Amino acid sequence: MSEVKQSIEVHTLGLTKVFENGTHSIELFKELDLVVRKGERIAIVGSSGVGKSTLLNILGALEKPTSGKVYYGGADVFLQSERELANFRNRNIGFVFQLHCLLPEFNALENVMMPGLIAGLPRSEVRSRASDLLDRLGLSERVKHRVGELSGGEQQRVAVARALLLKPRLFLADEPSGNLDSRTGRSLHELLVSLNESDGLTMVIVTHNQELASMMHRVLRLKDAHLRDERDRSADCLTVSV
Repeated sequence: MSEVKQSIEVHTLGLTKVFENGTHSIELFKELDLVVRKGERIAIVGSSGVGKSTLLNILGALEKPTSGKVYYGGADVFLQSERELANFRNRNIGFVFQLHCLLPEFNALENVMMPGLIAGLPRSEVRSRASDLLDRLGLSERVKHRVGELSGGEQQRVAVARALLLKPRLFLADEPSGNLDSRTGRSLHELLVSLNESDGLTMVIVTHNQELASMMHRVLRLKDAHLRDERDRSADCLTVSV
């Protein structure tokens, strides 16, 4: 395992999320303090409905907390305007969801290119970068295939390539192998670990898959509105204080 770097990628202070349900309030989590170090890979586990996906969305600036702060580089990300947040997400965060969220009317290459085109980068540069990523992920023969012509594993790799196009500082995945068979899922797990170790890609992954969780540096369980560190393989490497 490569050594986890000491510098912090993102951290939260006092993160709380409450949903109002008619006359009742549902508190998903309360005053969570979480440090994610650069080059670290973390699994977030827990029962269905405890708020794992909501926490991931807040880390990715897709959803605002009820209270608390999310810091990137020492700056509270939610002090930005909606337009600034959209640009921040596109430039800094790579998302992979269980259902891929690929655009069916486009082929694999076009789907991967999309974040770069939205960012206004030169089309030739975006195409070259997308082609290189698809080749690296073993999809060089599938670049012209539309989403419906790809297997589940191929679609998920396209989603990974799309998430990596703009070289994000943080990679977030929500049940990335939840709809895959065990063999295809294992291949995806190995790919994610390889990307972390070769590129130093920081990643936080929500998963029910114990095999995937076991491959992470840390496993955090969300239960009773709090995060508990079940296993920390980086603890001997460093201590971070916020």
